[in-house]
Amino acid sequence: MRAFRAVVQGRVQGVGFRYFTKSHADTLNLKGWVRNLRDGTVELEAQGPVETLERFMHLLESGPIGSRVEKIDFQWLQEAQELETFEIRA
Repeated sequence: MRAFRAVVQGRVQGVGFRYFTKSHADTLNLKGWVRNLRDGTVELEAQGPVETLERFMHLLESGPIGSRVEKIDFQWLQEAQELETFEIRA
């Protein structure tokens, strides 16, 4: 199991990006969370097998219809709190 944290920049708020992220995370059986930040970006953490996380990263780069992902900063985590589900945080 591995984990990464990412900050997504672009047109990613008000377009269903958090729900898109949760839906794909649930389908891939990943754990973690996603939330909007005040600066207009979206932050997330995902945990799971490396191959699945890499597939998830590529999905995030496309985003939902209506979004425009300009940049994603991914950071692999050395340690992460083990989570039970994937949730949308306020």
